[in-house]
Amino acid sequence: MSLVLLGISHRTAPIEQRERLALPEVALPQALALLAAQPGVREGMILSTCNRVEILAAAHDGELPDLLRFLALATGQASLPPEASFYRHRDADAARHVFRVASSLDSLVVGEPQILGQLKQAFAAAQAAGLIGPELEAVASRAFHAAKRVRTETAIASQPVSVSQMGVDLARQIFGTLAHKTVLLVGAGAMGQEVARHLLRQGAHRLLVANRTPARAQALAAKFGGEAIGLEEVAAQGEHADVVITCAGAATPLVSRADAAHFLARRRGRPMLFLDLAVPRDVAPAVHQLENAFVYNIDDLDQVVQAHLSGRRQEAEAGERIVQAELELFQQRWGARDVVPTLRALQSHAESLRAAEWERLRRRLGPLTPEQEAAVEMLTRSLMQKWLHRPLVELKEADTPGQRQLLADAIHRLFGLSHDSKGED
Repeated sequence: MSLVLLGISHRTAPIEQRERLALPEVALPQALALLAAQPGVREGMILSTCNRVEILAAAHDGELPDLLRFLALATGQASLPPEASFYRHRDADAARHVFRVASSLDSLVVGEPQILGQLKQAFAAAQAAGLIGPELEAVASRAFHAAKRVRTETAIASQPVSVSQMGVDLARQIFGTLAHKTVLLVGAGAMGQEVARHLLRQGAHRLLVANRTPARAQALAAKFGGEAIGLEEVAAQGEHADVVITCAGAATPLVSRADAAHFLARRRGRPMLFLDLAVPRDVAPAVHQLENAFVYNIDDLDQVVQAHLSGRRQEAEAGERIVQAELELFQQRWGARDVVPTLRALQSHAESLRAAEWERLRRRLGPLTPEQEAAVEMLTRSLMQKWLHRPLVELKEADTPGQRQLLADAIHRLFGLSHDSKGED
């Protein structure tokens, strides 16, 4: 393997650092083109969510790509967060990390389903950019399979604990009841929609939806039975909202300290809850300094979620065992790729001998019926396959690359195979 992974996530860095490195969907094609141009990168993909930014690459032999430099170039950052904020993995460790991410074992909310969809989208984007080859294809395929096993063979997703549920619980704690409350949703993010849906189900009676694209705001408002407003109307309409959910990820905050102070002044002491689910943040950090303003960003919600996850620990351990089993199978199958040319050469050699002997025998026997020819054909192929079975199995199941190479060399010598068949497939 030649896998290299660089990442920064909610486990290693605060949102203040992560938001600087977020790559929105519209920026992904350009970032992937830049990744393809990096020295040493043979294959690659980029995963950017509200909780993590990760670059996975398959490197050219003997050439380690500088993924930190790439990240700085892709995000336009003159300086990056401290080295300790990043994690790096190579080869099997990189594959294990991807398996754990896909299986939601490394998520803010262990067992949440969104990350698998996000990883599949990242893979599809890289594939469209021509950056997916045999190595990342193999890793992703096994990661998706591992995620399916974890979800179906454990109870990790039972009694789900989600950010949307935490948002509802926080609203209940602040307001006591959600009856007659107004929700303002800024942005069309999936997580924001989920929180809004839960709040409405729990009694919130009015929903305002603002989005950069008016048509999307209107579609969402129609879906939830709310009303669409323009982004420019947020400053005027914000005072009506008891709960403000933001998930736009704007370059600059959409709700400033001055905006929030204006809202609160017009509300005459009634509290407001700001659920900022965006990276970069949509609500200015200084808003939390205001009296009666309760501001929670994605990292704050992490702390609330973790308090509800104790029941999932045992299921997560079962998930880790599945990931380890899938990793071992992946390593075994990937490791066997280096002997594929030898396997094919041995099979081709045996088939040429079988066909030559059968042709020689055919001339000596004279005319045969089609049934007789089919019987001889089946017999000789069966004998050849039985004869090949043991050496092929030994070659495939050798424990280490060194052992596989020793067996491959021995097979080449014993059967006089061409040295060209030792090359990569």
